[in-house]
Amino acid sequence: MASKKSKSNEKNELKDINLTEDNFSIEDLYLKDDESNIEAYTNLKALLDSVCTCQVSDAYNTVARRSGVINGLKSVNKHRVYGRIVTCDTNSDDWGTGLLAMDKAKEGEILFLHSNGEPSAIWGELASTCAQEKGIAGCVIYGYLRDIDITRYMDFPLFALDLVPNAGMALAYGKVNPELKIDGKIIKPGDFLFGDESGVLIIPQETFKQVMLETLNIKIKEAGILKLLKEGKSLSEIAGVKKE
Repeated sequence: MASKKSKSNEKNELKDINLTEDNFSIEDLYLKDDESNIEAYTNLKALLDSVCTCQVSDAYNTVARRSGVINGLKSVNKHRVYGRIVTCDTNSDDWGTGLLAMDKAKEGEILFLHSNGEPSAIWGELASTCAQEKGIAGCVIYGYLRDIDITRYMDFPLFALDLVPNAGMALAYGKVNPELKIDGKIIKPGDFLFGDESGVLIIPQETFKQVMLETLNIKIKEAGILKLLKEGKSLSEIAGVKKE
């Protein structure tokens, strides 16, 4: 889901966020129609609205010794987004498969589009407008984006490797929801994505719960460190860094 960070509404205090090994899952990123998961959803949203990719990446590194970062992806319009992904794999001369992925995606999910080939855009203003109207949370293009004069100002989170003015055709010969491999990282449909101005990372759905619990621990620890810094202590002292 797209997220506008608000420090004034962090579920009052971090201590009020109630997440344990047994009371939430990745499914609770979205509120069910009958609101039967409202408590888990509210707690998870409170956490994710209060953190950034840096803290989530640190948590994943603690849990699995991996960063989760997808190198090269940059925010186009300074929005942040988190949620589960629908994947797409195609060539850069085909922007039609991305539209099929959009049709497959549910409200609140994020499109993760992977393209190969020469620099050519597979996403732009029209696709972004359609996705936004459908309630899709955002789009991450491991490839090229265009229409930056418009997409830069859209209230729709966009991330891409780079920008070009040209595009291919709606050939639709790629795959929707395949397993992807990027820089040795395996990315599956339904995995968790978090993107902000620092970059984009993906957490496997199998480790989502452990990473969220560690993210909360890191957030609480950093809040304590900030308090000590404002009291006059040095970061080297807090971190235990000593000169030989």
